[in-house]
Amino acid sequence: MRLATLRNEIADGQLVMVSRDGARCLLAPSPSLIQAIEHWADIEPALRSIAARIDAGEGEALDPALLRAPLPRSWQWLDGSAFSTHGELMQIAFNLPPVESDRPLMYQGISDRFYGPNDPIPFPDEADGIDFEGEFGVIVDAVPMGVSPEEALGHIKLVVQINDWSLRAIAPVEMKTGFGWVQAKPACSMAPFAVTPDELGDAWRSGRVCMDLHVDCNGKAFGRANGSAMDFGFHDLVAHAARTRDLVAGTIIGSGTVSNPNYAEVGSSCISEVRAIEIIRDGHPSTPFMRHGDTVRMEGLDLNGSAPFGIIEQSVAIGIPATGQPAEHGKWSAG
Repeated sequence: MRLATLRNEIADGQLVMVSRDGARCLLAPSPSLIQAIEHWADIEPALRSIAARIDAGEGEALDPALLRAPLPRSWQWLDGSAFSTHGELMQIAFNLPPVESDRPLMYQGISDRFYGPNDPIPFPDEADGIDFEGEFGVIVDAVPMGVSPEEALGHIKLVVQINDWSLRAIAPVEMKTGFGWVQAKPACSMAPFAVTPDELGDAWRSGRVCMDLHVDCNGKAFGRANGSAMDFGFHDLVAHAARTRDLVAGTIIGSGTVSNPNYAEVGSSCISEVRAIEIIRDGHPSTPFMRHGDTVRMEGLDLNGSAPFGIIEQSVAIGIPATGQPAEHGKWSAG
């Protein structure tokens, strides 16, 4: 099943079921995805019934301009760092000591908003080191404390594609305080479609999204790393997060930046990783961070060339929305 959220006057938007080609949709039997995930066991049969109708050719034309993040806001966003290659390169980039732990790395970010796939993204200053981070993620139903990784796999109801925006000039300052990120981690973006794991077919294996994440920056190929290289699967990340607490339904858990050991061949999913590679190779970074008007495009592709999550394609906007609301709602003031 493929689910999406359309823009309307409600904060959580209107939930719809979407055809596999992303062209048609039907209203879902729940007004929003957050309500659907909170009652997933009860509503899933009805969702699958509507999905079957769409597969049979029913549905209205889907207007891409109305697409928001499939989950525009939630109770909790937890981001992992499950690709060891990325972690090792970041230690070089930020001149940090190695993290000596056999546990998954994870932090809690803001979840009160997720930008839609085509929203311009507001930042106050280019000097903050604007960077994208291509990731995959999962959305869970209610997860009990102490769940095992095997049990956690059954709580993963939806899979998503995420751009975890980061401000690299601020990040090392906040990291060294020991209190974690606040300013360095603004709101993330999501690709338009959330899909059930079975929708991914063979690309969903061992709790991992085994497909290439195509990342382009300013129209040029930037990275084609594959999500199969996670050191910890999503079921491990869910179990880690739930070790000492229940996870509320609608919790989103990210993989961290998709990264592969053969980065020289496949590229990277964020600018900071490329800069770290340049430091190792040349002694200094040369790739700039993003500036006003720069664009990033992300698309997870399976072996058949299909993009089950749709496409994130966004531009950087320096300035603050006059209303203080997300970019999609406000007018711009000069930065």
